[in-house]
Amino acid sequence: MSRRGFLAGGLAALAAASRASAGGAWPDPPVVARRVEKLYKIAGSRQPNDLQFVPDGLWVLDQVDPNQVFKVRPEDGSVIQTLQTESIHGSGITFGNGALWIASTKMINPAEPPRTLKVDPKTGKTLKSWVTPGSGLYGTVTTPSGAHGLKWVDGKYWMAVPASGKLFLMEPETGEIVRSIPAPGVRTHGLAWDRGFLWCVESNGRVIYKLDPKDGAPVSRIQLTKEDPEPHGLDVRDGVLWYCDAASAWICKLV
Repeated sequence: MSRRGFLAGGLAALAAASRASAGGAWPDPPVVARRVEKLYKIAGSRQPNDLQFVPDGLWVLDQVDPNQVFKVRPEDGSVIQTLQTESIHGSGITFGNGALWIASTKMINPAEPPRTLKVDPKTGKTLKSWVTPGSGLYGTVTTPSGAHGLKWVDGKYWMAVPASGKLFLMEPETGEIVRSIPAPGVRTHGLAWDRGFLWCVESNGRVIYKLDPKDGAPVSRIQLTKEDPEPHGLDVRDGVLWYCDAASAWICKLV
């Protein structure tokens, strides 16, 4: 067995263990083979933690506190716009209703419950905010942790909250839960909507699951190795998944 194959097998076992510990009862879905292509690092962004494509660029949320957001040209990563936000240790970003929606995964006072922010895309100012449902402790986390991935879909947004073991579909302007599905592991992160299916990162196992959004059943998965940048944020463009790694600062795509 090749070293890459050995590493992939070990990570697959870790992903299965993470999913089991989160209460998942689904069988392992088939693996879809993809190769990681490192694209670039963004000037000024040290810890890119989530991605959101829009018609005129790519929004990238950086988790260095207080969090900045960069709009870049997808083809080369050159910066179009930089926003200073009020988010702390942010892990999720999406766009809808003319605004950015950002998961402030922590708070300035770490004992306070994390919040989800509606943010002005021109100024970075918070327009509204809501306590993130399902926030709390998980794994080795010692202060309340909020949402990680966000993704706008048909007037609502999906949100991954690791401490809850769930993915929530949310009403954006009220912060109310529409419904939820089980998360495919413990450290769920970036989300992407792809032709009726929801992709979800599970960072501990370096695996990206394709889920049926009706019930959370995994349809397929992409397994990365320890040699690849760790998957954090996620989005899809023209059927191709892109992801970012806050540890190495790489923006990558899967081909």
